[in-house]
Amino acid sequence: MTPEEAYYKVIKSEKRIPELEPFISKDAEYSYLYAINIIKGRWELGEAIISKDAYFSYYYAINIIKDRFILAEPTISKDAEYSYYYARYVIKGKLPDFMHNALLLSTDEYTKEYVKFIQ
Repeated sequence: MTPEEAYYKVIKSEKRIPELEPFISKDAEYSYLYAINIIKGRWELGEAIISKDAYFSYYYAINIIKDRFILAEPTISKDAEYSYYYARYVIKGKLPDFMHNALLLSTDEYTKEYVKFIQ
């Protein structure tokens, strides 16, 4: 069974189905959707895969954890756009040094926004 099939089976049932969770936890998007739509909170089984995707990591941090998602910070640090959003809306200040330094090395437009934001 694919993560998508498992997720939509759960959506159809409108309740948590623990035996389908290992399938869902193999995909960042469906793990995030499962956490937000079914569990309505933090879902540790899905965090490993979510943390490998900057987009879903940022949204997991802002919408579910409502704080830093430390496991995902190495992934987020490789994406200038989501590093900037993470600094601005999750941390609400300067990034941890390794993320800060990675963003400053980027030539992305979000680097300029970040520099303005932290000054």
